[in-house]
Amino acid sequence: MHLSQLRRWILQSPPVEWAILQLRELLIGALRQGPIPQHVAFVMDGNRRFAKSHRIETVEGHNLGFEALARVLEVCYKSGVKVVTVYAFSIENFKRSKYEVDGLMDMAKVKLAQLLQHGDLLDRYGVSIRVLGQRELIKPDLLADIDRATKMTSRNGNAILNVCFPYTSHDEITTAIRNTVVDYSKPLPVQQRTFSESHIKHTLRSRHLSVAAERIRERSRSPSSRGASDIEDSTSSSATLHPDSPPEDTMMSGKEVDVSEDASPNLYPDPESITSQVLNDHMYTAGLPPLELLIRTSGVERLSDFMLWQSHENTEIVFLKCLWPEFDLWQFLPVLVEWQWRRKKEEEQDRGGRSAEGSIIRAKAS
Repeated sequence: MHLSQLRRWILQSPPVEWAILQLRELLIGALRQGPIPQHVAFVMDGNRRFAKSHRIETVEGHNLGFEALARVLEVCYKSGVKVVTVYAFSIENFKRSKYEVDGLMDMAKVKLAQLLQHGDLLDRYGVSIRVLGQRELIKPDLLADIDRATKMTSRNGNAILNVCFPYTSHDEITTAIRNTVVDYSKPLPVQQRTFSESHIKHTLRSRHLSVAAERIRERSRSPSSRGASDIEDSTSSSATLHPDSPPEDTMMSGKEVDVSEDASPNLYPDPESITSQVLNDHMYTAGLPPLELLIRTSGVERLSDFMLWQSHENTEIVFLKCLWPEFDLWQFLPVLVEWQWRRKKEEEQDRGGRSAEGSIIRAKAS
C-alpha cells in the first residue's frame, strides 16, 4: 500500500510528469517517421471489470474509460491517424433492463458533453464528430445533443471521430442493402441511361416493331398490292416479332401500341452493376479510408458485431488483455510499432517481387 502511494507520488511530481511528457512527444514523433494507419477502430471494453476490480462505482469506471479515450484520441491524431471509430453502444444493449438502458443513455449524454468540453483537442486537430447508427432508437433530448455536437464540429476537416451509437454491423449492412434496392428501384433519367445489354435489346426490338407496324399500315392503304409481297412482308414481320417480341400487354384490344424509342418504358439501373463498391458507398463509413487497424481491450477475442463489412483482408485485428481505462500510449505504442513493421515488410516484399519480374522481362527481351 505504501509502495503504491509512493509510486503515485513520484509519478505525479512535476519533474517526473515533465520527463514523461517529453518522452511521449519523442515517441510520437518517432512514430510519424514511418507509415501510420489512416483508419483505426476501438472496441472500448473493460470499464465495468476495471471498476469492480478496483472496488469503485461502475459510473466511475466509465468516467475513467472516457479519460482513456481522450488520451488515445490525442495520440492518434498527433501521430497522423485521420479517422478513429469507437464502439460506444450496441443495438443489442436495448435487450437489457429498462433501468440499465436508461442509465446508459444518460451516461452517453454526459460523455458527449464531456467530449465537447475537450473542444480544444477537437479544434487543435480539426476533428469532426460523426455519430453512426440508428437515430430513431435514440431519445429525442440525446439526439438533440448529438446534432448539436456534430454541427459544432462540422467545419473541422482534418480528422474524423466516428462514434457508433447505437450500432451493429448487421444493421448497417441491412440498411445499406435496403438503400441500394431503393436507389435501383428508381427510373434512370434519360440523359443517364447506360448502354446496357437490356437497353440495346429493347431499342432494337422497338425499332423492328416500328418497321413492321409501318408495313402493315402501307398494306392497309394499298389493298391491290397483295400477293407475293404480302407473303414476304408477313414472313419478315413474323421473323421480327417471334424471337424477341414484347409481352402480350403491348397490344391492347387489337389496337397498335406505340413502342417507339420516344415512348419506351422507364429504364432502371442494371442489377448486374451492383458491386461491393456500390454497397460500400451505402455504408455509414462511405468515403472514408479503409479500416487498417482494429483494437479490442479486456482480453475478449471477438468483434461483437462491429465493423464486419469494413474489416477486409488487410485489416489487422489486435486483442489486448488490458482493460480499457488502463489503455494509453504505453499499450498503444507496441501495437503501432508492430503494425509499422508488418507494413514495411510487405512493402519490401512487393518491391522484391516487382524487381524479380523486371529482371525476368529484361532477360526475355535480351
